[in-house]
Amino acid sequence: MPSIIAEPEQLVMPSFDVVSEVDQHELSNAIDQAHREITNRFDFKGTSADAKLADGAVVLSADSDFQIQQMHPILYQKLAARSIDIACLDAGKVENSGKGVKQVIKVRVGIDKETAKKAVSKIKESKIKVQAQIQGEQLRVTGKKRDDLQSTMSLLKSAELGLPLQFQNMRD
Repeated sequence: MPSIIAEPEQLVMPSFDVVSEVDQHELSNAIDQAHREITNRFDFKGTSADAKLADGAVVLSADSDFQIQQMHPILYQKLAARSIDIACLDAGKVENSGKGVKQVIKVRVGIDKETAKKAVSKIKESKIKVQAQIQGEQLRVTGKKRDDLQSTMSLLKSAELGLPLQFQNMRD
């Protein structure tokens, strides 16, 4: 008769992951909608104004700097309508390119080391009984009580870290 050895249950503490992600499909749809509106608007008729997605960045191109500035509210409105936080955008300088001007707006994905360190220090300063670990481009927060984790979530939401944060993989 085979003997069954009972292994001790591992104590799994409640945890969640803090990430900063952008839904690429929604981003693509928002850029397409902005492009469609720009090509159909009267004030952009007959110009080279364009918005497109290339290599994880939004590229705005137009005949003048003024037109680029006029494209920003359209882009931001379309992104907001698709629940994409515009805090993830990092607008570069408007540059001359051949016939007109262009601007590359990077879409930041993931939590960089510096922002992660700020978040960990905010958590430590709060004296909430949780541990935070930096794991690549995300944070793992672990604690004994679910209430402590929820307090940490609200702390991170109110902390102005310059990135939109999402909370995933809540485990009890």
